Amino acid sequence: MGKPLITQRRGKGTPTYRAKSHKFKGEITSPKKKGVMEGKVVELIHCAGHSAPLAKIDFKDEKIIIPAPQGIVVNDTIKVNGKEIKSGNILPLKDIPEGKSIFNIESQPGKPSYCRSAGSFARIVAKFPDRIIIKLPSKKQRTLNPECMAIIGVVAGGGKKDKPFVKAGTKYHAMKAKGRLYPRTSGVAMNAVDHPFGSGRGRNVGKPKTPPRNAPPGRNIGLIRARRTGKKK
Repeated sequence: MGKPLITQRRGKGTPTYRAKSHKFKGEITSPKKKGVMEGKVVELIHCAGHSAPLAKIDFKDEKIIIPAPQGIVVNDTIKVNGKEIKSGNILPLKDIPEGKSIFNIESQPGKPSYCRSAGSFARIVAKFPDRIIIKLPSKKQRTLNPECMAIIGVVAGGGKKDKPFVKAGTKYHAMKAKGRLYPRTSGVAMNAVDHPFGSGRGRNVGKPKTPPRNAPPGRNIGLIRARRTGKKK
């Protein structure tokens, strides 16, 4: 008898695939209070659930956690809703000039969504009275509310991927911290009883990778709802 597929085990939510969220240091948020505020960086945090270092900002009425801007140190001052365009300051998109690097961008007021990983940033490409257009690292563009907040600068930790893992054990622990399986075994390397792509001569799928619409859950793997297939011309 075969074993469950990786996709089936992940969907079931076994301990192998659960992120160790009880070890995470906190959630990235935006300031809840409106108006001009000034806060101090009280701590720089390493969190296994985030690729970038985090900064804890202490305002008089609240404390928040944000991705640490590049070059920030403890006791630095962070201003919210001010007029100063400085790395680390938090402003609405309508007050940030075009072409400026920004990160931790809200998809809607109060919900940080874009550019939170190490070394990432976006740019404002166009400003209108009712909307702001930003360009993400993927080159895709998004249209946002001018009241959405963002942080000036670039997320710290941008060079972390330049250094290789070297050892498989180091990579294993890095993946385990986020609840991801490592190493992964490809379907074509398995036996036919263990995966629909298994068996056959050589590491070759031997059938279309786009599953049929009426395929049962155990067979429904591959290029699910693929927009296009075949060699790109």
